[in-house]
Amino acid sequence: MASITIRKLDDTFKARLRVRAAKNGRSMEDEARDILRNSLNREKPTPVNIAATIRARVKAFGGINLPPTAREPMRQPIDFARRL
Repeated sequence: MASITIRKLDDTFKARLRVRAAKNGRSMEDEARDILRNSLNREKPTPVNIAATIRARVKAFGGINLPPTAREPMRQPIDFARRL
């Protein structure tokens, strides 16, 4: 497990953390861990638009113009009810 050190924490926050931890019957470290866990679990990941991401990545290369594709009229769908 990793550990972190928080420097320059305001004395007021530290006192509030100590009181909150005491109310919940935990150490300050456990209380801080719980606050971080709950805060990070509430965040929802930002949805990714894959088309916009690809477009942004290839934008520097410039665009390309392709000629329109010639298309034929659509065929009639097969009628499976018809007997041969």
